[in-house]
Amino acid sequence: MESRRQKIMLVDDNMANLAIGKNMLREFYEVFPLPSGAKLFEVLEHVTPALILLDVMMPEMDGYEAIKRLKADPRWSDIPVIFLTSKNDERSELEGLSLGAIDYVAKPFSAPLLLKRIENQLLIAFQKKELQNYNDNLQQMVEVKTQQVVELQNAVISTVAELVEFRDNMTGGHVTRTQKYLKLLVDRLLAEGIYREEVSSWNLSFLLPSAQLHDVGKIAISDAILNKPGKLTPEEFEVMKRHTIIGVQAIEKISAKTEEHAFLRHAGIFAGTHHEKWDGTGYPNRIKGEDIPLEGRLMAIADVYDALISKRPYKVPLTTAEAERIIMEGRGTHFDPTLIDVFRQETPQFAQIAQEEG
Repeated sequence: MESRRQKIMLVDDNMANLAIGKNMLREFYEVFPLPSGAKLFEVLEHVTPALILLDVMMPEMDGYEAIKRLKADPRWSDIPVIFLTSKNDERSELEGLSLGAIDYVAKPFSAPLLLKRIENQLLIAFQKKELQNYNDNLQQMVEVKTQQVVELQNAVISTVAELVEFRDNMTGGHVTRTQKYLKLLVDRLLAEGIYREEVSSWNLSFLLPSAQLHDVGKIAISDAILNKPGKLTPEEFEVMKRHTIIGVQAIEKISAKTEEHAFLRHAGIFAGTHHEKWDGTGYPNRIKGEDIPLEGRLMAIADVYDALISKRPYKVPLTTAEAERIIMEGRGTHFDPTLIDVFRQETPQFAQIAQEEG
């Protein structure tokens, strides 16, 4: 246990009881004899005791009122309180315990009995504090381990996404940029309460990193198609479109080998729906309007914008102004009109990301 010279406050309006109590306790504890409840709260502003011995029957502020004030103040609510009283009826004892007292000692009290009760209660308080410290440390350890797992997960995902990007012969940065575009859009939705119910249900620490896997299915597409310098034939384009289905299948295989996780659900939605169009002419499932998951509608804007400003084997990069114009023209056909209105507010930030990460 802690130092034997713990502080104890003894509160009693009877000066003789204060003297007797102090004599009983001073060999083992640092005792603060206090003649009233008012004096107790005055001293508490400067000293925090390990325990309070509190007389019940006092003028002006009795023990019941004093303990109510103690328990109502977070600075003192955890200080153990033992009631000292000449009242020994069951109703009085029950009332004191109900108000938060940890024990009830009748006057006149025996020194050995009082000392033993104090010792027991201080031991309980100490053990409670140690248990709380242990729980706090355990929680901190769990949080650290969880963060390490998340960081490892994100590192693996980032590496996979970079491998896909490398195979696609991109100039680099597509995954990073689309993730940042997506964050701009989501932050604006949250700020303005657009699609509030759905967006507020997302854990952004899962949502945003999972967007890195939106093109993971391209890892199964041949280099001849991925890096063809000219326009794809209809047959080649059909093969290319399968990267959405392959991506979903790959993520589903991972999901089958682990517990259900919001991260993987978001990743599967991004992979499978970012090429769907608002008017139903997209792929792979030709779904339309709000039947397209919101994640896919958001990623469609980020993905197309970045494709337009990026150099590809089959095209030169467009300017950010040209990309903005094309995105705006797709309002209500390719893209969700509500999201295009959000995008319009974020075009300067999109352009800045394109410049900084290009």
